[in-house]
Amino acid sequence: MKVLFLHGWHSIPGGVKPTYFTQHGHEVINPALSDDDFDAAVLLAQAEFDRHRPDVIVGSSRGGAVALAIQSHRVPLVLLCPAWKRWGTVRIAKSNTRILHSRNDETIPFADSEELVAASGLPAAALIETGNDHRLADPASLKTMLDACLRLVDRR
Repeated sequence: MKVLFLHGWHSIPGGVKPTYFTQHGHEVINPALSDDDFDAAVLLAQAEFDRHRPDVIVGSSRGGAVALAIQSHRVPLVLLCPAWKRWGTVRIAKSNTRILHSRNDETIPFADSEELVAASGLPAAALIETGNDHRLADPASLKTMLDACLRLVDRR
């Protein structure tokens, strides 16, 4: 599986989550997104999407807002504690989107993901509660992230 991983604000490529995919035999495209210019981050993510044609896009926090903003056609999205209300203008996720979020997230309210699911007309099952904090870097959350990607890619 080829994954376009879009990191969060003040994060860097090669972190725990993209490394988890690599360790499980998947190809990861993990560009260094601008922290200062959201539009530049979207342009870079779009260029990487167009160049690599991934099977799935994973966006973490601000990277989730970037993932929503690019033209990804039928490629599924897995959003990790997406910061869609803080950045960008997209307020609806496409039907093949899954959102992973912790109720204990200290950075992005869990209610933001509930609102995105409702506004998008997604089934309640599209929101998967996991983890103990905003990072979702614990073993159970990493496995949940990978499993969500594999299930969405298998449906294509």
